Amino acid sequence: MPSTSSHAAETGVQDSSLHAPETAVRLRRVEKLANWMDAGYRVPVLGIRFGWDSILGLVPVVGDVVAALPSLWILTEAHRMGARRGTLLRMALNTCADVMLGSVPILGDLADVALKANRRNAALLRRDMAPGPRARTAPRRSTVELE
Repeated sequence: MPSTSSHAAETGVQDSSLHAPETAVRLRRVEKLANWMDAGYRVPVLGIRFGWDSILGLVPVVGDVVAALPSLWILTEAHRMGARRGTLLRMALNTCADVMLGSVPILGDLADVALKANRRNAALLRRDMAPGPRARTAPRRSTVELE
């Protein structure tokens, strides 16, 4: 078991370098899913990128619900990885905007192509998990944690 510094023992905050390989793998998984959902395909002449979120959104109601599931997984994974509340809140707002705008027929499908909430959330998570002067908390192990 890796040892923690005396500062970590006193504050209860572990060094993020202890979890760096696991965090990198999880971030790549989140980013891969986000790319498939928001930018997996490209319209050749126009260069517009779209993904499964836009495709599933074409099916009324059911498609939007199914498209929301990977978005919720990304949000849950961010929570498990120890993302800060502010980051989780921004990610949740992006996801809510995507679901609500996506539920509007036709205009919602265009909004899905433009908004790319999953990619935005992956970028927010990557920024939050980046090593730096801010203290990181240990990744959360539970699936639901109320504070």
